[in-house]
Formats: sequence, structure tokens, C-alpha cells
Amino acid sequence: MALTKKQLEEFDTQLTDWKAELEVGQSENVQAMTEQEQTSFPDPTDQASMETDRNFDLRIKDRERRLIKKIDQALQRIKDGEFGECDSCGGDISVKRLQARPVTTLCIECKTAQEQEERTRSDD
Repeated sequence: MALTKKQLEEFDTQLTDWKAELEVGQSENVQAMTEQEQTSFPDPTDQASMETDRNFDLRIKDRERRLIKKIDQALQRIKDGEFGECDSCGGDISVKRLQARPVTTLCIECKTAQEQEERTRSDD
């Protein structure tokens, strides 16, 4: 069952809003990290704690950057008329799955199979 025009518009709005929210957070993180770099700590423990926090923030920022890229790809799939199609089997991705994970490119069956295959490989 293909998505309706209204559903596609709703996903487009949701993804666009999500991306904007992430981008605001990204710029705030950069500003906060720049301010932190200018702070000097006489106590090595405080310096180490700040560096640990900074590394954590960098990992989050990297995850958000990758998510923004996935959002851009999903928005492009909407424009191309491919949103909601499974990359693996070509079938429809359920609306419930898209609502839970709008950047997904696999239907639940193909994603489950992929995860099982990954688990099998990691057990070797």
C-alpha cells in the first residue's frame, strides 16, 4: 500500500522540523565547545573531566550529523517518490514503522533478517 499524498506531506514536515531542531542543537554545541576551550583549569582533574565531557559531546554531535544526513536522504526519497519503499525487497515499509523511524530504508522483515545476519557474523 503506497503512502497517500497527505502522509508524505506529514513525513516531509516531520523530517524537516526534526532536521531544523538538530541543526540548532549542532550550532549551540559548537558555540559551547568553543567557549569551553577558552577555559583553563589549574586542577588536572577538572581538565580531564572537561575533556571527557567534550569527547562525549563530540560523539553525540557526530551521531546527530549522521542523523541529519539520513534525514536529508529521506527527504530526497520523498521528492523522488521512493519514500516508504524497502531498499532490499522493494516492498512497502509499513506506516507504523515509518512513524517510529522515518529515516528507515528497510521494511521490518528485511531489517530483522539483516540484524540476524549481523548477529550470526559476530558470533563467529
